[in-house]
Amino acid sequence: MPKAYWVSAYHAIHDEEKFAAYLKLAGPAIISAGGKFIARGQAAQVYEAGIQQRTTLIEFGSLDAAIAAHDSPEYQDALKALDGGVTRDLRVVEGVE
Repeated sequence: MPKAYWVSAYHAIHDEEKFAAYLKLAGPAIISAGGKFIARGQAAQVYEAGIQQRTTLIEFGSLDAAIAAHDSPEYQDALKALDGGVTRDLRVVEGVE
């Protein structure tokens, strides 16, 4: 079974306080659901249509685990705290074997 990855690209942070509240809840929720942070922060280099923005890459043991983490009550609480504080693109991508 291939691993799966959350790839989040933060296009804009509108409210730093909401973003901080989200981070406080989201990190533990993701880790407790089996997620492993692989990379996070400002892009070190961009090419082609890339945008210099905050990006997060999180690894999960499977696609089902990644989806379950997002849909968990703990992560949903984090999303409620975020409440429009950012504009981001979150994708769940299955790894190759």
